[in-house]
Amino acid sequence: MTAITYTVAFEGVEARLVEVQCAISPGMPAFAIVGLPDKAVSEARERVRAALSGMAIALPSKRISVNLSPADLPKEGSHFDLPIALALLAALDILPHDEVERTVALGELALGGRLVPVTGALPAAMAAAEEHRMLLCPRASGAEAAWVGAAEVIGADSLPAVIRHYTGAQTIAPAEPGEVVTTATPRDLRDVRGQERAKRALEIAAAGRHHLMMVGPPGSGKSMLAARLPGILPPLSPIEALETSMIHSLAGLLDEGGISRTRPFREPHHTASMAAIVGGGRRAGPGEVSLAHNGVLFMDEFPEFPRPVLETLRQPVETGEVVVARANAHVRYPCRFLLVAAANPCRCGHLADAARACSRAPACGEDYLGRISGPLMDRFDLRIEVPAVTPADLDLPASGDSSAVIAVRVAAARARQGGRYAGHERARSNADAEGRLLDEVAAPDAEGRALLARAAERMGLSARGYHRVLRVARTIADLDDSADVHRPHVAEALSYRLAFSKEV
Repeated sequence: MTAITYTVAFEGVEARLVEVQCAISPGMPAFAIVGLPDKAVSEARERVRAALSGMAIALPSKRISVNLSPADLPKEGSHFDLPIALALLAALDILPHDEVERTVALGELALGGRLVPVTGALPAAMAAAEEHRMLLCPRASGAEAAWVGAAEVIGADSLPAVIRHYTGAQTIAPAEPGEVVTTATPRDLRDVRGQERAKRALEIAAAGRHHLMMVGPPGSGKSMLAARLPGILPPLSPIEALETSMIHSLAGLLDEGGISRTRPFREPHHTASMAAIVGGGRRAGPGEVSLAHNGVLFMDEFPEFPRPVLETLRQPVETGEVVVARANAHVRYPCRFLLVAAANPCRCGHLADAARACSRAPACGEDYLGRISGPLMDRFDLRIEVPAVTPADLDLPASGDSSAVIAVRVAAARARQGGRYAGHERARSNADAEGRLLDEVAAPDAEGRALLARAAERMGLSARGYHRVLRVARTIADLDDSADVHRPHVAEALSYRLAFSKEV
Protein backbone atom coordinates (compact mmCIF):
# COMPACT_ATOMS: atom_id res chain seq x y z
CA MET A 1 0.00 0.00 0.00
CA THR A 2 1.52 3.28 -1.13
CA ALA A 3 0.32 6.86 -1.36
CA ILE A 4 1.77 10.21 -2.44
CA THR A 5 1.11 13.82 -1.48
CA TYR A 6 3.19 16.98 -1.68
CA THR A 7 4.62 19.68 0.53
CA VAL A 8 7.43 22.24 0.25
CA ALA A 9 10.93 22.83 1.55
CA PHE A 10 12.14 26.42 1.79
CA GLU A 11 15.32 27.72 0.19
CA GLY A 12 15.24 31.42 0.96
CA VAL A 13 11.95 32.81 -0.38
CA GLU A 14 11.70 29.94 -2.84
CA ALA A 15 9.44 27.03 -1.90
CA ARG A 16 10.66 23.83 -3.56
CA LEU A 17 8.11 21.07 -4.10
CA VAL A 18 8.71 17.90 -2.05
CA GLU A 19 7.00 14.60 -2.83
CA VAL A 20 5.90 12.78 0.33
CA GLN A 21 5.77 9.03 -0.37
CA CYS A 22 4.30 6.65 2.19
CA ALA A 23 4.53 2.85 1.88
CA ILE A 24 3.10 0.23 4.24
CA SER A 25 4.78 -3.15 3.80
CA PRO A 26 5.11 -6.44 5.71
CA GLY A 27 7.88 -6.64 8.25
CA MET A 28 8.79 -5.69 11.78
CA PRO A 29 6.56 -2.85 13.05
CA ALA A 30 8.39 0.45 12.48
CA PHE A 31 7.74 4.05 11.44
CA ALA A 32 10.70 5.52 9.55
CA ILE A 33 11.07 8.91 7.88
CA VAL A 34 13.91 9.24 5.36
CA GLY A 35 15.00 11.91 2.91
CA LEU A 36 17.41 14.10 4.91
CA PRO A 37 14.95 15.21 7.64
CA ASP A 38 16.04 17.41 10.52
CA LYS A 39 15.11 16.76 14.16
CA ALA A 40 11.70 18.45 13.89
CA VAL A 41 10.77 16.38 10.83
CA SER A 42 11.96 13.15 12.42
CA GLU A 43 9.80 13.84 15.47
CA ALA A 44 6.74 14.13 13.21
CA ARG A 45 6.11 10.38 13.53
CA GLU A 46 5.35 10.77 17.25
CA ARG A 47 2.98 13.68 16.68
CA VAL A 48 1.25 11.85 13.82
CA ARG A 49 0.99 8.64 15.86
CA ALA A 50 -0.54 10.49 18.84
CA ALA A 51 -2.99 12.44 16.65
CA LEU A 52 -4.22 9.28 14.92
CA SER A 53 -4.50 7.46 18.24
CA GLY A 54 -6.70 10.26 19.55
CA MET A 55 -9.01 9.65 16.59
CA ALA A 56 -9.14 5.89 17.32
CA ILE A 57 -7.11 5.11 14.19
CA ALA A 58 -4.68 2.32 14.95
CA LEU A 59 -1.52 1.95 12.90
CA PRO A 60 -1.04 -1.54 11.43
CA SER A 61 1.61 -3.84 12.83
CA LYS A 62 3.69 -3.40 9.70
CA ARG A 63 6.60 -1.36 8.47
CA ILE A 64 5.67 2.25 7.61
CA SER A 65 8.21 4.07 5.45
CA VAL A 66 7.92 7.74 4.56
CA ASN A 67 10.30 9.11 1.93
CA LEU A 68 10.71 12.85 1.32
CA SER A 69 11.84 13.31 -2.28
CA PRO A 70 14.20 14.66 -3.52
CA ALA A 71 16.13 12.83 -0.85
CA ASP A 72 19.24 15.02 -1.07
CA LEU A 73 17.34 18.25 -0.27
CA PRO A 74 17.50 19.19 3.44
CA LYS A 75 14.04 19.14 5.08
CA GLU A 76 13.50 21.44 8.06
CA GLY A 77 10.53 22.48 10.13
CA SER A 78 7.39 21.09 11.74
CA HIS A 79 5.19 21.83 8.69
CA PHE A 80 5.91 18.30 7.40
CA ASP A 81 3.51 16.83 10.02
CA LEU A 82 0.33 17.34 8.00
CA PRO A 83 1.59 15.98 4.64
CA ILE A 84 3.04 12.91 6.38
CA ALA A 85 -0.28 12.27 8.11
CA LEU A 86 -2.14 12.85 4.83
CA ALA A 87 0.00 10.35 2.91
CA LEU A 88 -0.30 7.80 5.72
CA LEU A 89 -4.10 8.10 5.82
CA ALA A 90 -4.23 7.63 2.05
CA ALA A 91 -1.97 4.57 2.29
CA LEU A 92 -4.43 3.18 4.85
CA ASP A 93 -7.24 3.78 2.33
CA ILE A 94 -8.96 6.20 4.69
CA LEU A 95 -8.55 9.09 2.26
CA PRO A 96 -8.90 8.98 -1.56
CA HIS A 97 -5.51 8.65 -3.26
CA ASP A 98 -6.25 10.93 -6.21
CA GLU A 99 -7.44 13.85 -4.02
CA VAL A 100 -4.45 13.57 -1.72
CA GLU A 101 -2.07 13.40 -4.67
CA ARG A 102 -3.26 16.74 -6.05
CA THR A 103 -2.64 18.45 -2.70
CA VAL A 104 0.27 20.49 -1.38
CA ALA A 105 0.00 20.40 2.41
CA LEU A 106 1.83 22.03 5.29
CA GLY A 107 1.00 22.30 8.97
CA GLU A 108 2.09 21.19 12.42
CA LEU A 109 0.04 18.64 14.33
CA ALA A 110 -0.73 18.95 18.01
CA LEU A 111 -0.96 15.65 19.90
CA GLY A 112 -4.75 15.92 19.95
CA GLY A 113 -5.00 16.40 16.17
CA ARG A 114 -5.33 20.19 16.15
CA LEU A 115 -3.47 21.98 13.33
CA VAL A 116 -0.95 24.57 14.50
CA PRO A 117 -0.13 27.48 12.15
CA VAL A 118 3.31 27.51 10.53
CA THR A 119 5.43 30.07 8.69
CA GLY A 120 5.84 30.18 4.93
CA ALA A 121 2.22 29.68 3.83
CA LEU A 122 2.44 32.45 1.23
CA PRO A 123 5.45 31.09 -0.72
CA ALA A 124 3.94 27.60 -0.36
CA ALA A 125 0.78 28.85 -2.06
CA MET A 126 2.90 30.28 -4.86
CA ALA A 127 4.50 26.86 -5.37
CA ALA A 128 1.10 25.14 -5.33
CA ALA A 129 -0.23 27.57 -7.93
CA GLU A 130 2.72 26.89 -10.24
CA GLU A 131 2.00 23.15 -10.04
CA HIS A 132 -1.78 23.66 -10.40
CA ARG A 133 -2.44 21.95 -7.06
CA MET A 134 -4.57 22.74 -4.03
CA LEU A 135 -2.95 23.99 -0.84
CA LEU A 136 -4.05 22.50 2.50
CA CYS A 137 -2.88 24.32 5.62
CA PRO A 138 -4.01 25.29 9.14
CA ARG A 139 -6.92 27.72 9.20
CA ALA A 140 -4.78 30.40 10.84
CA SER A 141 -2.40 30.28 7.86
CA GLY A 142 -5.15 30.17 5.23
CA ALA A 143 -5.85 33.91 5.09
CA GLU A 144 -2.21 34.58 4.33
CA ALA A 145 -1.96 31.90 1.62
CA ALA A 146 -5.24 32.96 -0.01
CA TRP A 147 -3.59 36.15 -1.27
CA VAL A 148 -2.25 33.99 -4.12
CA GLY A 149 -5.49 33.90 -6.05
CA ALA A 150 -4.19 31.34 -8.57
CA ALA A 151 -4.29 28.50 -6.02
CA GLU A 152 -7.24 27.01 -4.15
CA VAL A 153 -6.49 27.23 -0.43
CA ILE A 154 -8.22 25.10 2.21
CA GLY A 155 -7.65 26.06 5.84
CA ALA A 156 -8.58 23.38 8.39
CA ASP A 157 -8.75 23.48 12.18
CA SER A 158 -7.84 19.86 12.83
CA LEU A 159 -6.94 16.53 11.27
CA PRO A 160 -10.51 15.16 11.79
CA ALA A 161 -11.82 18.15 9.80
CA VAL A 162 -9.35 17.28 7.02
CA ILE A 163 -10.65 13.70 6.92
CA ARG A 164 -14.27 14.87 6.78
CA HIS A 165 -13.39 17.23 3.95
CA TYR A 166 -11.66 14.60 1.80
CA THR A 167 -14.36 11.98 2.40
CA GLY A 168 -17.13 14.47 1.57
CA ALA A 169 -18.75 14.32 5.00
CA GLN A 170 -18.25 18.04 5.68
CA THR A 171 -16.58 20.21 3.03
CA ILE A 172 -14.39 23.10 4.14
CA ALA A 173 -14.96 26.38 2.31
CA PRO A 174 -11.90 27.89 0.56
CA ALA A 175 -9.95 30.40 2.64
CA GLU A 176 -10.40 34.12 2.06
CA PRO A 177 -7.50 36.60 1.92
CA GLY A 178 -6.78 38.51 5.10
CA GLU A 179 -7.43 42.20 5.45
CA VAL A 180 -5.09 44.84 4.12
CA VAL A 181 -3.32 46.07 7.24
CA THR A 182 -3.68 49.79 7.87
CA THR A 183 -0.97 51.44 9.89
CA ALA A 184 -1.31 54.38 12.23
CA THR A 185 -1.07 57.89 10.83
CA PRO A 186 2.60 58.47 9.98
CA ARG A 187 4.57 61.08 11.81
CA ASP A 188 4.79 64.47 10.12
CA LEU A 189 8.04 66.12 9.09
CA ARG A 190 6.63 69.45 10.21
CA ASP A 191 7.07 68.20 13.77
CA VAL A 192 10.84 68.58 13.31
CA ARG A 193 11.95 72.15 14.03
CA GLY A 194 14.60 73.51 11.73
CA GLN A 195 16.83 71.01 9.88
CA GLU A 196 15.56 72.16 6.46
CA ARG A 197 18.62 70.77 4.69
CA ALA A 198 18.12 67.39 6.36
CA LYS A 199 14.45 67.38 5.31
CA ARG A 200 15.48 68.10 1.73
CA ALA A 201 17.99 65.23 1.83
CA LEU A 202 15.28 62.96 3.21
CA GLU A 203 12.99 63.89 0.31
CA ILE A 204 15.71 63.14 -2.26
CA ALA A 205 16.51 59.84 -0.56
CA ALA A 206 12.85 58.81 -0.64
CA ALA A 207 12.38 59.86 -4.26
CA GLY A 208 15.32 57.88 -5.66
CA ARG A 209 15.97 55.26 -2.96
CA HIS A 210 19.34 56.83 -2.18
CA HIS A 211 21.22 55.73 0.93
CA LEU A 212 21.55 58.50 3.52
CA MET A 213 24.12 59.15 6.24
CA MET A 214 23.37 61.67 9.02
CA VAL A 215 25.97 62.86 11.52
CA GLY A 216 25.16 65.22 14.35
CA PRO A 217 25.30 65.70 18.12
CA PRO A 218 22.87 63.92 20.44
CA GLY A 219 19.38 65.39 20.39
CA SER A 220 19.74 67.11 17.02
CA GLY A 221 16.82 65.17 15.54
CA LYS A 222 18.44 62.37 13.51
CA SER A 223 16.12 59.66 14.83
CA MET A 224 13.09 61.94 14.49
CA LEU A 225 13.91 62.55 10.85
CA ALA A 226 14.41 58.87 10.09
CA ALA A 227 11.17 57.88 11.82
CA ARG A 228 9.28 60.22 9.50
CA LEU A 229 10.70 58.75 6.32
CA PRO A 230 7.90 56.14 5.91
CA GLY A 231 5.37 58.99 5.85
CA ILE A 232 6.76 60.37 2.59
CA LEU A 233 7.33 57.06 0.81
CA PRO A 234 4.72 55.85 -1.69
CA PRO A 235 2.77 52.68 -0.77
CA LEU A 236 4.02 49.33 -1.99
CA SER A 237 2.88 48.30 -5.45
CA PRO A 238 1.05 44.94 -5.62
CA ILE A 239 4.22 43.21 -6.85
CA GLU A 240 6.35 44.81 -4.14
CA ALA A 241 3.77 43.95 -1.47
CA LEU A 242 3.86 40.30 -2.53
CA GLU A 243 7.67 40.22 -2.56
CA THR A 244 7.91 41.76 0.90
CA SER A 245 5.11 39.64 2.34
CA MET A 246 6.77 36.41 1.19
CA ILE A 247 9.84 37.28 3.25
CA HIS A 248 7.72 38.30 6.23
CA SER A 249 5.75 35.07 5.87
CA LEU A 250 8.95 33.04 6.24
CA ALA A 251 9.83 35.09 9.33
CA GLY A 252 6.33 34.68 10.82
CA LEU A 253 5.64 38.42 10.81
CA LEU A 254 2.29 38.47 8.98
CA ASP A 255 -0.47 39.22 11.48
CA GLU A 256 -3.57 37.03 10.91
CA GLY A 257 -2.88 36.80 7.19
CA GLY A 258 -3.01 40.55 6.67
CA ILE A 259 -0.78 42.11 4.05
CA SER A 260 0.44 45.67 4.45
CA ARG A 261 0.93 48.19 1.64
CA THR A 262 3.11 50.32 3.91
CA ARG A 263 6.81 50.03 3.28
CA PRO A 264 8.66 48.22 6.09
CA PHE A 265 10.75 50.24 8.51
CA ARG A 266 13.34 48.19 10.39
CA GLU A 267 15.59 49.65 13.09
CA PRO A 268 17.88 47.00 14.62
CA HIS A 269 19.86 47.76 17.77
CA HIS A 270 23.60 48.23 17.41
CA THR A 271 24.19 45.05 19.43
CA ALA A 272 22.59 42.94 16.67
CA SER A 273 24.70 40.06 15.38
CA MET A 274 25.80 39.48 11.82
CA ALA A 275 23.19 36.73 11.38
CA ALA A 276 20.47 39.09 12.63
CA ILE A 277 21.45 41.79 10.13
CA VAL A 278 22.22 39.88 6.92
CA GLY A 279 20.54 36.54 7.70
CA GLY A 280 21.70 33.14 8.82
CA GLY A 281 21.32 31.07 11.92
CA ARG A 282 20.45 27.40 12.08
CA ARG A 283 17.95 27.60 9.24
CA ALA A 284 19.68 30.36 7.26
CA GLY A 285 16.67 32.65 7.80
CA PRO A 286 16.23 36.21 6.50
CA GLY A 287 17.95 39.06 8.33
CA GLU A 288 17.06 42.71 8.83
CA VAL A 289 18.32 43.69 5.36
CA SER A 290 15.79 41.29 3.79
CA LEU A 291 12.97 42.16 6.21
CA ALA A 292 13.49 45.77 5.05
CA HIS A 293 13.12 44.76 1.37
CA ASN A 294 11.32 47.55 -0.55
CA GLY A 295 11.44 49.65 2.61
CA VAL A 296 13.83 51.37 5.01
CA LEU A 297 16.64 50.01 7.16
CA PHE A 298 17.51 52.56 9.85
CA MET A 299 20.75 51.92 11.72
CA ASP A 300 21.15 54.35 14.61
CA GLU A 301 24.54 54.69 16.33
CA PHE A 302 26.06 53.37 13.12
CA PRO A 303 29.74 53.29 14.25
CA GLU A 304 28.73 51.28 17.34
CA PHE A 305 27.82 48.27 15.22
CA PRO A 306 30.63 45.69 15.12
CA ARG A 307 33.01 46.32 12.25
CA PRO A 308 32.39 42.88 10.62
CA VAL A 309 28.64 43.55 10.65
CA LEU A 310 29.09 46.89 8.91
CA GLU A 311 31.36 45.41 6.26
CA THR A 312 28.81 42.74 5.39
CA LEU A 313 26.46 45.54 4.26
CA ARG A 314 28.68 46.51 1.35
CA GLN A 315 27.56 43.77 -1.04
CA PRO A 316 23.78 43.85 -0.21
CA VAL A 317 23.70 47.65 -0.54
CA GLU A 318 25.30 47.41 -3.98
CA THR A 319 23.49 44.41 -5.48
CA GLY A 320 20.08 44.38 -3.79
CA GLU A 321 20.38 40.76 -2.71
CA VAL A 322 22.24 38.77 -0.08
CA VAL A 323 23.54 35.23 -0.22
CA VAL A 324 23.62 33.33 3.08
CA ALA A 325 26.16 30.56 2.66
CA ARG A 326 26.34 27.76 5.20
CA ALA A 327 27.81 24.27 5.13
CA ASN A 328 24.40 22.74 4.42
CA ALA A 329 22.64 25.70 2.80
CA HIS A 330 23.24 28.32 0.13
CA VAL A 331 20.27 30.68 0.31
CA ARG A 332 19.60 33.88 -1.65
CA TYR A 333 17.30 36.62 -0.30
CA PRO A 334 16.28 39.90 -1.97
CA CYS A 335 17.18 43.04 -0.02
CA ARG A 336 16.49 46.16 -2.08
CA PHE A 337 16.25 48.62 0.81
CA LEU A 338 16.95 52.26 1.57
CA LEU A 339 19.73 52.46 4.18
CA VAL A 340 19.58 55.38 6.59
CA ALA A 341 22.48 55.60 9.06
CA ALA A 342 22.84 58.01 11.96
CA ALA A 343 25.92 58.70 14.05
CA ASN A 344 27.31 61.10 16.59
CA PRO A 345 30.41 63.04 15.44
CA CYS A 346 32.46 61.37 18.19
CA ARG A 347 31.95 59.10 21.17
CA CYS A 348 30.92 61.91 23.52
CA GLY A 349 28.90 63.55 20.76
CA HIS A 350 30.02 67.15 21.36
CA LEU A 351 32.92 67.49 18.96
CA ALA A 352 31.72 70.86 17.60
CA ASP A 353 31.16 72.36 21.07
CA ALA A 354 34.53 73.44 22.48
CA ALA A 355 33.02 73.88 25.95
CA ARG A 356 31.72 70.30 26.14
CA ALA A 357 34.10 68.34 23.91
CA CYS A 358 36.48 65.85 25.50
CA SER A 359 40.24 66.36 25.75
CA ARG A 360 40.91 64.14 22.74
CA ALA A 361 39.08 66.38 20.26
CA PRO A 362 39.37 66.47 17.28
CA ALA A 363 41.24 63.14 17.10
CA CYS A 364 38.36 61.37 18.86
CA GLY A 365 36.03 62.31 16.00
CA GLU A 366 38.39 60.92 13.38
CA ASP A 367 38.79 57.71 15.35
CA TYR A 368 35.06 57.32 15.92
CA LEU A 369 33.88 57.85 12.34
CA GLY A 370 36.97 55.95 11.22
CA ARG A 371 35.14 52.80 12.28
CA ILE A 372 33.16 53.23 9.07
CA SER A 373 35.42 52.09 6.26
CA GLY A 374 35.98 54.19 3.16
CA PRO A 375 34.32 51.71 0.78
CA LEU A 376 31.21 51.57 2.98
CA MET A 377 31.02 55.35 3.35
CA ASP A 378 31.40 55.63 -0.42
CA ARG A 379 28.11 53.76 -0.83
CA PHE A 380 26.10 56.54 0.81
CA ASP A 381 24.69 58.78 -1.91
CA LEU A 382 23.75 61.51 0.56
CA ARG A 383 25.82 62.65 3.54
CA ILE A 384 24.61 65.46 5.73
CA GLU A 385 25.54 67.07 9.01
CA VAL A 386 22.61 67.58 11.36
CA PRO A 387 23.52 70.51 13.64
CA ALA A 388 22.19 70.96 17.14
CA VAL A 389 18.87 72.77 17.50
CA THR A 390 18.84 75.79 19.82
CA PRO A 391 16.05 76.47 22.31
CA ALA A 392 15.12 79.50 20.22
CA ASP A 393 14.52 77.24 17.23
CA LEU A 394 12.17 75.09 19.29
CA ASP A 395 9.97 78.13 20.01
CA LEU A 396 9.54 78.87 16.31
CA PRO A 397 6.34 77.76 14.52
CA ALA A 398 6.44 74.68 12.32
CA SER A 399 8.12 75.35 9.00
CA GLY A 400 8.45 73.61 5.67
CA ASP A 401 6.02 71.36 3.86
CA SER A 402 4.09 68.64 5.61
CA SER A 403 4.79 64.98 4.98
CA ALA A 404 1.62 64.73 2.88
CA VAL A 405 2.82 67.48 0.51
CA ILE A 406 6.30 65.98 0.24
CA ALA A 407 4.83 62.53 -0.34
CA VAL A 408 3.01 63.86 -3.43
CA ARG A 409 6.29 65.12 -4.90
CA VAL A 410 8.05 61.86 -4.04
CA ALA A 411 5.28 59.80 -5.62
CA ALA A 412 5.44 61.90 -8.80
CA ALA A 413 9.22 61.43 -9.00
CA ARG A 414 8.84 57.68 -8.45
CA ALA A 415 6.18 57.54 -11.17
CA ARG A 416 8.59 59.17 -13.62
CA GLN A 417 11.21 56.59 -12.74
CA GLY A 418 8.68 53.79 -13.12
CA GLY A 419 8.00 54.87 -16.69
CA ARG A 420 11.68 55.44 -17.42
CA TYR A 421 12.79 51.99 -16.26
CA ALA A 422 9.79 50.01 -17.51
CA GLY A 423 11.06 46.83 -19.09
CA HIS A 424 14.39 46.85 -17.24
CA GLU A 425 14.80 43.76 -15.08
CA ARG A 426 16.97 45.22 -12.32
CA ALA A 427 16.32 48.97 -12.38
CA ARG A 428 13.25 50.27 -10.55
CA SER A 429 14.58 53.60 -9.30
CA ASN A 430 17.44 55.98 -10.01
CA ALA A 431 19.56 54.27 -7.35
CA ASP A 432 19.52 51.09 -9.47
CA ALA A 433 20.69 52.70 -12.73
CA GLU A 434 24.20 51.76 -13.82
CA GLY A 435 26.45 51.44 -16.84
CA ARG A 436 25.03 52.45 -20.21
CA LEU A 437 21.56 52.92 -18.73
CA LEU A 438 22.88 55.55 -16.30
CA ASP A 439 24.67 57.34 -19.12
CA GLU A 440 21.42 57.47 -21.09
CA VAL A 441 19.09 58.73 -18.35
CA ALA A 442 21.38 60.93 -16.22
CA ALA A 443 23.75 62.59 -18.67
CA PRO A 444 23.97 66.27 -17.59
CA ASP A 445 24.11 69.24 -19.92
CA ALA A 446 27.45 70.79 -20.94
CA GLU A 447 27.67 73.09 -17.90
CA GLY A 448 26.71 70.30 -15.51
CA ARG A 449 29.26 67.94 -17.06
CA ALA A 450 32.02 70.54 -16.75
CA LEU A 451 31.13 71.17 -13.09
CA LEU A 452 31.08 67.46 -12.31
CA ALA A 453 34.46 66.93 -14.00
CA ARG A 454 36.11 69.73 -11.98
CA ALA A 455 34.51 68.57 -8.71
CA ALA A 456 35.46 64.95 -9.29
CA GLU A 457 39.10 65.93 -9.70
CA ARG A 458 39.20 68.23 -6.68
CA MET A 459 37.21 65.94 -4.37
CA GLY A 460 38.98 62.79 -5.54
CA LEU A 461 35.70 61.06 -6.36
CA SER A 462 35.92 57.34 -6.99
CA ALA A 463 34.18 55.87 -10.02
CA ARG A 464 31.41 54.74 -7.70
CA GLY A 465 31.14 58.19 -6.17
CA TYR A 466 31.02 59.80 -9.61
CA HIS A 467 28.13 57.60 -10.67
CA ARG A 468 26.27 58.13 -7.42
CA VAL A 469 26.42 61.89 -7.93
CA LEU A 470 24.83 61.37 -11.34
CA ARG A 471 22.06 59.25 -9.83
CA VAL A 472 21.29 61.84 -7.16
CA ALA A 473 21.33 64.61 -9.77
CA ARG A 474 18.84 62.62 -11.84
CA THR A 475 16.52 62.32 -8.82
CA ILE A 476 16.78 66.04 -8.06
CA ALA A 477 15.83 66.73 -11.70
CA ASP A 478 12.85 64.38 -11.32
CA LEU A 479 11.70 66.28 -8.23
CA ASP A 480 12.11 69.48 -10.29
CA ASP A 481 9.99 67.91 -13.07
CA SER A 482 12.88 68.34 -15.47
CA ALA A 483 13.48 65.92 -18.34
CA ASP A 484 17.19 66.80 -18.42
CA VAL A 485 19.87 67.09 -15.73
CA HIS A 486 21.20 70.64 -15.49
CA ARG A 487 24.05 72.33 -13.64
CA PRO A 488 22.01 73.26 -10.50
CA HIS A 489 20.96 69.61 -10.13
CA VAL A 490 24.59 68.48 -10.31
CA ALA A 491 25.68 71.20 -7.89
CA GLU A 492 23.13 70.16 -5.28
CA ALA A 493 24.04 66.50 -5.69
CA LEU A 494 27.72 67.31 -5.17
CA SER A 495 26.93 69.26 -2.00
CA TYR A 496 25.72 66.05 -0.36
CA ARG A 497 29.12 64.35 -0.75
CA LEU A 498 31.23 67.08 0.86
CA ALA A 499 30.48 66.17 4.48
CA PHE A 500 33.03 63.86 6.17
CA SER A 501 34.16 62.63 2.72
CA LYS A 502 36.06 59.33 2.53
CA GLU A 503 36.45 58.83 -1.19
CA VAL A 504 38.37 55.74 -2.27
